[in-house]
Amino acid sequence: MTNTLVSNMAPRDLLRAISACIRRDMHCDVVGVFISDSDQRQLRLRAFDFPERTGSSAKEDSVFPLDGTLVGRAFKTGKPIVVGRGEDVAKEDGINDDVCKIRGEPIKSVCALPLIRRNRTFGILALGSRVENSFSTEDVDFLVRVAGQVAIAVENALVYREIAELKDKLAQEKLYLEEEIRTTADFDGIVGQSSALRQVLQLVETVATSDSTVLLMGETGTGKELIAQAIHDRSQRKARTLIKLNCAAIPTGLLESELFGHERGAFTGAITQKFGRLELADQATLFLDEVGDIPLELQPKLLRVLQDGEFERLGSTRTKKVDIRLVAATNRDLDQMIETRQFRSDLYYRLNVFPIRVPPLRERPEDIPLLVRYFSQKYARRMEKRIESIPAAAMRKLTHWHWPGNIRELQNLVERAVILTRSSTLAISVPELGSNGAGPSRNGTPDEQERIVRILKETNGLVGGPNGAAARMGLKRTTLLTRMKKLGIDPRKLP
Repeated sequence: MTNTLVSNMAPRDLLRAISACIRRDMHCDVVGVFISDSDQRQLRLRAFDFPERTGSSAKEDSVFPLDGTLVGRAFKTGKPIVVGRGEDVAKEDGINDDVCKIRGEPIKSVCALPLIRRNRTFGILALGSRVENSFSTEDVDFLVRVAGQVAIAVENALVYREIAELKDKLAQEKLYLEEEIRTTADFDGIVGQSSALRQVLQLVETVATSDSTVLLMGETGTGKELIAQAIHDRSQRKARTLIKLNCAAIPTGLLESELFGHERGAFTGAITQKFGRLELADQATLFLDEVGDIPLELQPKLLRVLQDGEFERLGSTRTKKVDIRLVAATNRDLDQMIETRQFRSDLYYRLNVFPIRVPPLRERPEDIPLLVRYFSQKYARRMEKRIESIPAAAMRKLTHWHWPGNIRELQNLVERAVILTRSSTLAISVPELGSNGAGPSRNGTPDEQERIVRILKETNGLVGGPNGAAARMGLKRTTLLTRMKKLGIDPRKLP
């Protein structure tokens, strides 16, 4: 028995070896090892040794209640229970079911022994025989000592498994962090002093200390990932890593595995066990970028995580619990997606606990000079150049452009300018921005202004509603009103 206990460290292998060894040494017909679930409300059959199981429907991982069963009674009392006569066994409610589920092969003797460690019962060792009075007092005394050793071995094996899983998790976190360092955002902080940005940062300070779900909404390239990082850095979870997942950058077939993880053999190519981003984000913050691109069939699983903190890896029946703080981001109109049944309304309500709108760059033009200087100095250091000045005329053009690509577009343009610069003055060549007076202005493009005016005329000045200009342009009413204000368009004064 000792050799068996010390030669297996994997919990499942250990329990199977224990069951087989005890059945052979005790000359009984069936041995089962039951381990309680984490909430200690039920027992799960973790090992089952019964070579002559003709007609038996018992199988490992079957679940058994504590009430109304012999193993449940032994678990709750913490004392061995022995039933030695067939008629007494028959009186035990569900005994044939909860021990081995035999059909046509009645068990006449049963011995159930609690597995106790550190004054806590965590399982049951159960033996069954088709011979009456099969377990003598000496047998029970011996089995009590065996159960004590088994409890120690099982506890060690469970701790070993936990350490192994934590080691694997840390290894995958290390790989994730190394990849994150290589692909992290191109600037370290949030640059800007505009009132629109200050309002966003005030909301960040307000919500960061709570564990509430945050939904970041805004156009692509506005820096939603930086806002998510700012929320995490000011939260109580800042000691852990911000785990990120771009839902639009991963193929639909792999997104479920990336989010929830998978077991070995769960699908073709799953040669090892993989931790999902949910497990990596346990006790930390999970940032789901482009959450509007999550497939409809995965949305109920994400909703379950948000509601109950539970999920299963692909290919596993074992429920895992996680404690995560979710920050989601999208550049899509989720309200419209709900109307077209592309996004679940119940998931939207769970995500939309604390919405923050990240303003586009055209709504914070006073930040453009700061960003240009920041990016120019950053890329100049990287390319070992020295940029001391930026032409005022070029800066005016940059400030007047409406920037459809937002900060990402500005960043790429400045990087290109630094590459072309041969002196200490930044050589910004921006013919695509247009010339003064003819090209795009700070208030928008002539084409955009003309289009809005034309559609307002067609709708007789109606902005909102199903037949309004906003609906025809595929915009929110508030978004269109903001653009009209910046363009100086008053629907009451249309020609």
